[in-house]
Amino acid sequence: MTDRHHLLVHGGTFAAVGDGGDISGVRGGSSPDGLFVRDARHLSRWQLTVDGAVPEALSPVADGDTARCVLVPRGGRQEPSAYAIFREQAVGDSSFVELLRVTSNRPVPVTVRLALTVDADFTDQFELRSDHRTYAKTGAVRSRQVVEDGVEFTYQRGEWRSRTTVTADPAPDAVEETGTGARRLVWALDLEPHDTAELTLRVIARPHGERRALRVPRSPDAVNEQLLSMEGRFVEGVAFPTGWPELAAACARGLADLAALQVPATGPDGEELRVPAAGAPWFLTLLGRDALLTSLFALPYHPQLAAATLPALAATQATGTKTGSVAQPGKIVHEVRHGELAHFGQVPYGRYYGSVDATPLFLVLLGAYVEQTGDTGLARRLEPHARAAVGWMLDHGGLTSRGYLVYRADQGGLANQNWKDSPGAICSADGTRPTGPVMAAGAQGYAYDALRRTAWLARTVWDDKTYAALLEQAAGDLRDRFQRDFWMPDRSFPALALDGDGRPLDALASDAGHLLWSGLLDKEYGEVVGRRLLEPDFFSGWGVRTLAAGQPAYHPLSYHRGSVWPHDNALITLGLARYGLHDEARTVAHALVDAATATGHRLPEVLAGYGRDTHAEPVPYPHACVRESRSAAAPLALLTAVGGA
Repeated sequence: MTDRHHLLVHGGTFAAVGDGGDISGVRGGSSPDGLFVRDARHLSRWQLTVDGAVPEALSPVADGDTARCVLVPRGGRQEPSAYAIFREQAVGDSSFVELLRVTSNRPVPVTVRLALTVDADFTDQFELRSDHRTYAKTGAVRSRQVVEDGVEFTYQRGEWRSRTTVTADPAPDAVEETGTGARRLVWALDLEPHDTAELTLRVIARPHGERRALRVPRSPDAVNEQLLSMEGRFVEGVAFPTGWPELAAACARGLADLAALQVPATGPDGEELRVPAAGAPWFLTLLGRDALLTSLFALPYHPQLAAATLPALAATQATGTKTGSVAQPGKIVHEVRHGELAHFGQVPYGRYYGSVDATPLFLVLLGAYVEQTGDTGLARRLEPHARAAVGWMLDHGGLTSRGYLVYRADQGGLANQNWKDSPGAICSADGTRPTGPVMAAGAQGYAYDALRRTAWLARTVWDDKTYAALLEQAAGDLRDRFQRDFWMPDRSFPALALDGDGRPLDALASDAGHLLWSGLLDKEYGEVVGRRLLEPDFFSGWGVRTLAAGQPAYHPLSYHRGSVWPHDNALITLGLARYGLHDEARTVAHALVDAATATGHRLPEVLAGYGRDTHAEPVPYPHACVRESRSAAAPLALLTAVGGA
């Protein structure tokens, strides 16, 4: 993460703190600090001073589930620090807990004056993005109230109401105003020679609509125990490769991150579920495509993810047409948001359906889940939802009328609605963007696999052979059309997409590897594509680039036009193995594992596209999510594809 922020994640709550454990509330930078719950910042300042000065970090916060650092007063070699502050912080469910231990280094009594400046601005995450947008908040009121052992911050705008309560044990000697809206909690600690005093600070965030009785963990150690228990449940029963310890470490790290990234959701019958969030800091919420791919990667090892993700997405499946959210009957949701701006319709993402591929991936996961587990009960329960999803693909999605799944740029939301959803990600080799409807290659592969898997469910579980035959015919026709319309004979490679007039966008892109994963290409074409992805312009040494180098559109620091995405490479590796290209699959797998090993066994959301031949370490992408569920599950996909080789 840039700006030296350290991320603590627990379900739908995360905190980003600096090297010394502080939160500054500064809005600039690629990722703001603070305590965030349900898309809102519930702590915007958390700044410690000792005797009126900011201490320096003798031992700064390191990566981990608990933020630990050692602070001392600023001084020189001739004047050793009079005391040290040992700071531990952790995040719980809608909560934050900190333990401060102040230890005197003096042989005489000393009084230490400790102050903590706190504030909660309740800013929506969409306001903190670096996109220069502003949002009106007419009638919004912030208030502060001193409570018995701390202070409470409240935000209200119409029916929207949020609170943050900060308490301390022992209670502060005073709560002071600062002139900025923040409040300063102060203590005078009398320490005997070489004595230690402890303070425990607890924060409860109550976002709008929260009705649970929330409890703050008693200490950072208690949070650690919870997280270790969660991680243990995820790792339990997974057979890690003994002959490849680096892959084993990446799998273990990924499963631990998946345990922390579980967020609450609701099923079709109101049942409470826990599903994988897309990633922190920006996407700690349910995103259809991300949750589906994460669950697919983890399916052979942790099928419970799929068992929760499928009903959660069925519960949010669109039943009607709504222009602002791009909803259409049968469509699977792209993104679910709970923040203030979504609540008031100032951003369209409360339930946003701007995805052309979440719907076929829903069907792919349902079929794969039943095949993997034999649990036909879920397929029977979700049969209406699956049929509605197929209906969307055939009707609103465009398979019947256009022959392919089609999307159009959404003026209020996403310009592109496949996995490469940034502006300009879908383009020709020279960078020219399409106009009008777009038919992205990867989505057609997902549709093909979805039709085949749903046909299998119809034949073996739903006992509807007529429907199965219809879907099998549709899948076969799609495959024939695709190889006729998308294949570029002069380049021996499929187009990235077709524009509204059916013209190919000729950029050489990694999406072709997704066609191997879905099985859309004939064996001859698939082998040609698979080997082409391992040539130097595509393969950076850390993975396959999203766009082959040498094309005018290529940029190694572009989000989708030259970077290296672990989940993209995981799909490519599975596809290479499917087409019998096992040496190539192992090459990509080893590259990704080497990248993970260089970054503490954790794969980030995305890496820069610079080559390993000129950069001995993977170059980070500056705005990447540090913890991202698809990347966390990617090592499991590598294990499936190549085993422990």
